Amino acid sequence: MSRLLIVDDDVEILSLLKKFFVQHGYEVDVAADGQAMWAAIARQRPDTIILDLMLPGEGGLSLCQKVHTQLGIPIIMLTAMGELSDRVVGLELGADDYVTKPFAPRELLARLRSVQRRTGERPDQAGEPTRPVIGFAGWRLDITCRELRSPDNVMIPLSGGEFDLLVLFLEHPQRILTREQLIDMTHGQGHDVYDRSIDVQVSRLRRKIEPDSKRPDLIRTVRNGGYMFSAKVTRP
Repeated sequence: MSRLLIVDDDVEILSLLKKFFVQHGYEVDVAADGQAMWAAIARQRPDTIILDLMLPGEGGLSLCQKVHTQLGIPIIMLTAMGELSDRVVGLELGADDYVTKPFAPRELLARLRSVQRRTGERPDQAGEPTRPVIGFAGWRLDITCRELRSPDNVMIPLSGGEFDLLVLFLEHPQRILTREQLIDMTHGQGHDVYDRSIDVQVSRLRRKIEPDSKRPDLIRTVRNGGYMFSAKVTRP
């Protein structure tokens, strides 16, 4: 059973979402601010966090960055309808997806399941055969352990979205992938996500694997085309 932590200062939203997700088979903890969030994580680590950006005390963007950097737990942001800049910043700081308020609980459930598929949280995946370590330009990506190691053997943390995007590039090297294809392959066809989110994910991934992210060599931009992973990919 997947454990979910919902962080929002609206008591009614917390009550509604907790009841809804429990009915759909989740174990649910709730928190009204950052301090309560860290306490809940200390008691039992969640598989996914649903995080409102507008919180009393420490804001959601700061909490998002800390969770991503320190724990790597997948995050779905809750944002107000007009906060486009916050959504972009949130994705850059490590969030895996976002839902704008007001929203239907079933929409949030669909986004949660999509993130779980992408980040490999589903319990029925536990018995899948071990997939190999994939190498590129001195880097090594262990698919099973979800670990990326640099040429000097330093482990580099990846968000669920970054991991999913990197795997997609490694499975299609030297091939131009359009933004629409990347959205469909990482989020599913018909997923309501704006094109900029893919650009943000690519930018975040470049900062982690490129020697110079301003002059990328591994993930190249193809004008009027999309992106292409240029490195040679090796498998054991």
